[in-house]
Amino acid sequence: MNVTSRTLTCSLVILLACICLTSVAAPSKPNILIVFTDDQGYADLGCYGNEKNKTPRMDQLAKEGIRFTSFYAQHVCGPSRSALLTGRYPIRSKGWGMPATEITFAELIKETGYQTACIGKWDVSNRKAIIPRMPNAQGFDYYFGTLGANDGGGVSFHENNEPAGNTRDMGSLTTLYTDKAIDYLKNKRDPKKPFVLYVAHTMMHTIIGASERFRGKSKGDLYGDVVEEFDYETGRLLDTLDELGLAKDTLVIYTTDNGPWNQPAYTNNKKGHPKDSIFWGQSGPLRNGKGSCYEGGCRVPCIVRWPGKVPAGKVSDAIFATIDFMPTFANLAGYKVPEDRRIDGVDQTDLILGKSEKGARDSFFYVNAMRKGNWKYLKAKHCMYGYSRDRKRAEVEELYDLEADLGETTNMAEKHPEKLAELKALLEAVKKGTDPGVVKVLQTVR
Repeated sequence: MNVTSRTLTCSLVILLACICLTSVAAPSKPNILIVFTDDQGYADLGCYGNEKNKTPRMDQLAKEGIRFTSFYAQHVCGPSRSALLTGRYPIRSKGWGMPATEITFAELIKETGYQTACIGKWDVSNRKAIIPRMPNAQGFDYYFGTLGANDGGGVSFHENNEPAGNTRDMGSLTTLYTDKAIDYLKNKRDPKKPFVLYVAHTMMHTIIGASERFRGKSKGDLYGDVVEEFDYETGRLLDTLDELGLAKDTLVIYTTDNGPWNQPAYTNNKKGHPKDSIFWGQSGPLRNGKGSCYEGGCRVPCIVRWPGKVPAGKVSDAIFATIDFMPTFANLAGYKVPEDRRIDGVDQTDLILGKSEKGARDSFFYVNAMRKGNWKYLKAKHCMYGYSRDRKRAEVEELYDLEADLGETTNMAEKHPEKLAELKALLEAVKKGTDPGVVKVLQTVR
């Protein structure tokens, strides 16, 4: 072999080695599984402090990933879903009335080669079969579920855009949605493409129900039965990821849409619980529940797992929110965040991968309240939708140091008027979309 041939051979070997090293180092696009419950309390799971409900699968999930303790959804169902889908606060994404012109992460991620499926409660098309605002038109290749809630004790299903039956057996829904999700993973997806699977449960909303297998078995009454059934069914779904060899390549996100329902709920279970029996979740150390601008209204449990990428066994108090999923998925999947509208979410990739302790967010907007750092301001009239009205509180402006007073028991407004004024101004700026801090973060993300 002459000198030229040896040189070319060496160069080729070096080039191939570089290609191999690059391919090993390059991050792969994860599958994404979102498990989204309804009206579940911050402290319903064992890993969040519950001593009655047995939740071994969710507790194990927390050991395998990061458990977030300052994670925020929204105050009620529809607005929480539009926020998750669009990365925009509901004052912009319109909640139950989310228009067809909104852009969801599902629409964007499809452009990068993902397949997408939504199973369960949709709740952003005014609970009606308005096709341009239903899942197939909003980026999901496959849909099975109910367009609204179960307030009347029954639900009607759609499969894609077609009616697909109905039921008044609320205790069957958690298993039904899990079965549909498992069927999608085993039989409907293309194994050659990454996927997004968004499983939005109806439980634990309003008229709760558990199957015969779980009814009456927990120490937490009917609500505890529902929580334990959800834990079991989610375990089945996670086991399917293992069975199909998908677990190591799948980013699993578990969270819920708002705090627990804090008013009498009607039940239709067969054991004869009376109407107006109170079955709701636990807010733990947080004040109030669904609909409230106190922490119990929208600070919710959240667990994130991605083996080998997300640190295991970690607890994070960084401020994180469902609106951050849109730009975070953009980083992980390789799509661009829309630039023709205000995106309120920020890229939290470094937070979930353990590369940042504080994350990219230091504030959160509650419509009638504002958090920045440890401080939180609430307007004098801050109750929303009437779910959790505290009729004993005086309607005055409030200020709390959440680090020292997580339960929001001591109003610091008179002692720190300058901090109150700062957060009050920030609240109005976020409403107008002129907050310079958030705009700066958004520019960095883009």
